Amino acid sequence: MTQTLLTLARNCARPVIMVLGIGTFLAVLGPFGSYTFGWPMVWLYWTGFIALGGVIGYAVGHFTPLWFPQAPRWLVYVASAMVVSIPITAAVSWVNVMASDQGAPVNVAFIYGLVLVISGFATSVVYVVDRLTEDAAVSGVAPAQVGAALIDKLPVKLKTAQICSMSAEDHYLRVRTDRGEALILMRLSDAVTACDGLDGARTHRSWWVARAAVEDIRKSDGRGVLVLKDGVEAPVSRTYYPALRDAGWF
Repeated sequence: MTQTLLTLARNCARPVIMVLGIGTFLAVLGPFGSYTFGWPMVWLYWTGFIALGGVIGYAVGHFTPLWFPQAPRWLVYVASAMVVSIPITAAVSWVNVMASDQGAPVNVAFIYGLVLVISGFATSVVYVVDRLTEDAAVSGVAPAQVGAALIDKLPVKLKTAQICSMSAEDHYLRVRTDRGEALILMRLSDAVTACDGLDGARTHRSWWVARAAVEDIRKSDGRGVLVLKDGVEAPVSRTYYPALRDAGWF
């Protein structure tokens, strides 16, 4: 439980800091007349919209590579900025109408243009941070035991993480690490090949587990269950049980 909370805290730290940082910067700047809201409302205004945009942008950035695996990376960020601007424009328009004494109508197209500028700015900050993080990973701290075929498909924050387990889900692969998990478009067999340098093994036709991630073992009648440190339970089938037993897993 403690490990799960620490992992969650690490995963949330950077996005929270970025939301607060960008939101505070825009609140101080007070663009497009937002300074008239005064403090702390202007801070809540911008931080809230940046947080909302961040959630939507994360979803766009996660699903776009799955739906369009050949799309260039820069296009994912551009698409994120444009898609995020649509619901944010609706929210800003509603807030502006509510804040107006007369409830005057708003120019949605004009507001979308302004929101797109802010969204583009926030997305650019995220892009720069992601690239700097990725460059640090490539410079030497990325785990050399894991092949590029798998590393290249992982989110930046997981490229230097320790892989704990992988499980096939239809055409996708769920990769669990000590810093969180990701769902990527990849065959388990290809991922297992990329992890040849790690101390791990197939436990089931749809599972691979790192030996260091195992906390407890339950076995019976030629089958078993590996209880991992993150609480996940990985099945051990009759097919793979003998090899794992001979290798000292049981």
